Amino acid sequence: MPAVQVLLLACLVWDVGARTAQLRKANDRSGRCQYTFSVASPNESSCPEQSQAMSVIHNLQKDSSTQRLDLEATKARLSSLESLLHHQLTLDRAARPQETQEGLQRELGTLRRERDQLETQTRELETAYSNLLQDKSVLEEEKKRLRQENENLARRLESSSQEVARLRRGQCPQIRDTARDVPPGSREVSTWNLDTLAFQELKSELTEVPASRILKESPSGHLRSREGDNGCGELVWVGEPLTLRTAETITGKYGVWMRDPKPTYPYTQETTWRIDTVGTDVRQVFEYDLISQFMQGYPSKVHILPRPLESTGAVVYSGSLYFQGAESRTIIRYELNTETVKAEKEIPGAGYHGQFPYSWGGYTDIDLAVDESGLWVIYSTDEAKGAIVLSKLNPENLELEQTWETNIRKQSVANAFIICGTLYTVSSYSSADATVNFAYDTGTGISKTLTIPFKNRYKYSSMIDYNPLEKKLFAWDNLNMVTYDIKLSKM
Repeated sequence: MPAVQVLLLACLVWDVGARTAQLRKANDRSGRCQYTFSVASPNESSCPEQSQAMSVIHNLQKDSSTQRLDLEATKARLSSLESLLHHQLTLDRAARPQETQEGLQRELGTLRRERDQLETQTRELETAYSNLLQDKSVLEEEKKRLRQENENLARRLESSSQEVARLRRGQCPQIRDTARDVPPGSREVSTWNLDTLAFQELKSELTEVPASRILKESPSGHLRSREGDNGCGELVWVGEPLTLRTAETITGKYGVWMRDPKPTYPYTQETTWRIDTVGTDVRQVFEYDLISQFMQGYPSKVHILPRPLESTGAVVYSGSLYFQGAESRTIIRYELNTETVKAEKEIPGAGYHGQFPYSWGGYTDIDLAVDESGLWVIYSTDEAKGAIVLSKLNPENLELEQTWETNIRKQSVANAFIICGTLYTVSSYSSADATVNFAYDTGTGISKTLTIPFKNRYKYSSMIDYNPLEKKLFAWDNLNMVTYDIKLSKM
């Protein structure tokens, strides 16, 4: 048996349980080195035969081969596991950049959305700025026009003064015959020009007449004709708009302003109210005691309404503000002096909040109006299929006294107002050269078409109302509060 096998066998035997082992080295007969182990068996009392020893050795060799195979299999598995681990690490390294890339893509998308929002806001601001520049240009043109009118008026005034002076200089003096005395009790008469019998000198007299006797000053501070001051008639002419005030902010792009045609104490014909109606919770009502305060923008009081109003259909009549409650068909009477709600009334079937507005929109479904006979409401219903319906209201309790249904589609006209019981509509809110295009007479129930020119100077009229005391139209045209003189035919 080779020496290595002897050593291996000795180790195995020692491992199995031997307590002592002896190693002896000596040359055999041929002179070769020979190692001899002596191991005491822990179990056997006597040595087995040679065949049994060989069987044990074969078993040990078999076990050793099996262990080698297991070791090789284990190595193969370890190698496979290392390969799998390496593959997994490679996949992880590849996956992480993908997740990082997805995160970067999300951040990039967010940044792009923010950029788009900023660009949209920039465009909106540029549009608003452009509109402001246009408004500024229009105001400058209006300023030039008013300056030119003032210059023309100054020249006319100067010319009139010169004419008055000339007439005074040309006044014929009283001619007396100094050669003879006039008998007492006799009266002086004009004398004949003896140079030419074709001319008789007449005594003239120049009398200065105050302008107030010819022209009556209106509560707005501008002179107007006395024609049509008394009684009613049909509308035959609408003058050029006169701008009294411009709103300071975008909340005044739409609005309503008014004076009471039937003022009660402590208010006067000059007291003016204004409401900017851009917004979702409109409650502020600005009050101006004097026209000068209104034109300069200095309110004397600000009312806060107990509930928000909707759109531009409010009016003031006999000391109360009448308005439509937001998102409802309810009309509210708010007494301005006591700042209390005196009455509320729902208009049966009336469309509201965009069901039947005027053509410009703005939730103008319910529009209140005042004329010589009192308080009105203009609206429409499903039953009327969008046609304008008129109702006369009791100003105290808001009960409907009488109702008329017209054949004029509400959404086809830009606005409406009532004069002497006749409804008038305006064709366009944005056209510079619009017309008063329809009239409906509640006295006869007859409607007719009209072509009375109506100027939208600032091209966005959101409110037009008639003031029966001043015989004027009040309007709100794209931030500007304007008035129109009118003429009525005699009944």
